[in-house]
Amino acid sequence: MRGNKLHKDTLVIHEGYDDKAHHGSLTTPIYQTSTFSFESAKQGELRFSGEEAGPIYSRLGNPTVHVLEERMKMLENGKGALAFGSGMAAVSTVLVHLTKSGDHILCTRGIYGCTFGLLSIMEEKYNITHDLIRMGTEEEIEKAIKPETVCIYVETPINPTMELVDLHAVVNVAKRHGLKVVVDNTFSSPYLQNPLTIGVDFVLHSATKYINGHGDVIAGLLVGNDKDEMDKIRMSAQKDYGGIISPFDAWLLIRGLKTLPVRMERHTSNAEKLLAYLKNHPLVEQVFYPFDEDNPQYEIAKRQMSAGGGLISFTIKGGRDEAQHFMDSLSLIKIAVSLGDAETLIQHPATMTHSVVPEEKRLAMGITDSLIRLSVGLENADDLLADLAGAFEKMKVTEVNTNI
Repeated sequence: MRGNKLHKDTLVIHEGYDDKAHHGSLTTPIYQTSTFSFESAKQGELRFSGEEAGPIYSRLGNPTVHVLEERMKMLENGKGALAFGSGMAAVSTVLVHLTKSGDHILCTRGIYGCTFGLLSIMEEKYNITHDLIRMGTEEEIEKAIKPETVCIYVETPINPTMELVDLHAVVNVAKRHGLKVVVDNTFSSPYLQNPLTIGVDFVLHSATKYINGHGDVIAGLLVGNDKDEMDKIRMSAQKDYGGIISPFDAWLLIRGLKTLPVRMERHTSNAEKLLAYLKNHPLVEQVFYPFDEDNPQYEIAKRQMSAGGGLISFTIKGGRDEAQHFMDSLSLIKIAVSLGDAETLIQHPATMTHSVVPEEKRLAMGITDSLIRLSVGLENADDLLADLAGAFEKMKVTEVNTNI
């Protein structure tokens, strides 16, 4: 049984792998090799010409990597998938593929700090410009499109403000203007959101995060809705640019994907418990979470996501000093700039992940000095709540001592 007869929770364990072709090995083997030998010179000729399928050289394709790509293609309902050595390799690959000198990229007003850095390099070196806008309505998107615009780049939920973008609205505008749409789906994972089914052209992931889920690999993934275009990207990005993933890292992602459904359910249930606590704490000013019923974008979240996921952002009373004091007062929750791990992680975007963004633009994105991003892990929720409560209590003590 394969394809539509099986649920994705099952396919995420089995898709793309036939143990009979690998000596009955239950686990996908790691083909830790740089090259593959041919049975004859003629076979080598046929494979290089594309007339015969089969491995040639691991920069051009590897059996372990192939399993990962097939599994991700299924999860995102795509026609082709490519694995990379980092999430930024996936971002740079698709943007380089879609643009040339003089083109324009329209982006959500909030984007990952290194994506912002890449866009700045593309503008400075290659005159590929970009604009950051809210994308709140179709009219707002339409107004920002220029004659030289070639693609729309979207994060939703946006890192780290958790602001949502209505993908149906973006796709509607893009189709009217013949533009490609790229969505960074890292925060949701393919378990909670599938932008390609809405009409998006490309979906990418920092696979370091939820896809892997164990904090022990750096990787990226790109999935597209056009097989021929994905094959073209493969030949440029991997054959010529060389932005490939190692077989061992691919194997780690295959392992991580097997537990993606159960992990995402636990991340979400824990986040919902912490959300209820943070919303009612007197030292918290605002909380940002997609499936918060008080979130003005809650209806958008319900239309394009199946659950809220494991990320919460919130602002604390005060500024940078108070935010850092709160973080330093935690003991179980780790200060680290990643997400999607088994461990709960916390970071201060203004001075960490988005410190590269100039202050004026950072504030326009909604990234204030009091904003904190919390990646809720798989621990017992009661232990996490106790850690948060202890940190808030230390803040209260400091506040009292300061006022004496």
